[in-house]
Amino acid sequence: MNLRLSTVILPVRRWHEGGRERWQRAEELGFHTAYTYDHLSWRSFRDGPWFGAVPTLTAAAAATERIRLGTLVTSPNFRHPVTLAKELITLDDVSNGRITLGIGAGGNGFDATALRASGEEPWTPRERADHFGEFLPLLDRLLTEDVVSYDGTHYSATEVRNIPGCVQRPRLPFAVAATGPRGLRLAARHGQAWVTTGDPKLFETGTPEQSLQAIRGQVEKLTAACDEIGRDVADVDKILLTGFTPDRPLDSFDAFVDFAGHHADLGFDEIVLHWPLPGTCFAADEKIFERIALEASGQLNTDGIKS
Repeated sequence: MNLRLSTVILPVRRWHEGGRERWQRAEELGFHTAYTYDHLSWRSFRDGPWFGAVPTLTAAAAATERIRLGTLVTSPNFRHPVTLAKELITLDDVSNGRITLGIGAGGNGFDATALRASGEEPWTPRERADHFGEFLPLLDRLLTEDVVSYDGTHYSATEVRNIPGCVQRPRLPFAVAATGPRGLRLAARHGQAWVTTGDPKLFETGTPEQSLQAIRGQVEKLTAACDEIGRDVADVDKILLTGFTPDRPLDSFDAFVDFAGHHADLGFDEIVLHWPLPGTCFAADEKIFERIALEASGQLNTDGIKS
């Protein structure tokens, strides 16, 4: 078993006031990947500092050498596949092939209304799925073909050039966030990885056992989506973004090892922890967080998974 540990660094610090050091510390701690959210603003952080994902990752790429970097996640809410592809190819080049694109259909938060006219309703869940269903295959083409033309319902591209393409071949990996049938089919077809946060309905009132059962069901649905196209689900990495289930894995080192072991038993390859932020929903003891980064992977992968 090879369970990877990664982190999410929210883009809330000025680069020259601790921002750079946090990304460098993530590399020192041995995290597999350091991700950041790709939002215009997010929930309770809306009225505070919040920086752009792609420039932040570009700076992080220049400040680090080994750690993988990525978004968790980008969505069509305020992105267009043509412009995003150009930014990703550039970012992959600057990082020398260390970028993973976490991508999903998006939600109904601030991003969903920021580009809408006053009074215009955000996309419904079906409309978000419709956009994502066009967005992801087109982005796949834009990152793998030198010249792309496309005329769709929601997106168009006319003789778009993306030369020289990604450093990673045939393109940088997609980690597709999905729990519904349409999204899971996209993950099965286009994803090198699949991302879940668990079942949001269980976050406040559910139990860890109920959450495990719900996530087990999601893995089974991903397996069925892979079976439909003749793909082995084992070829799709499974990533759990923590912080949205009833569990409290950062309460102690042992709590994390137990949590990670149970999810590794479900087939997860990567566990992602939010870097602690005091006074927020992601508050946690940074000493415990750093100990987990430094020691937990070795215990899980060498001594076996606790159950």
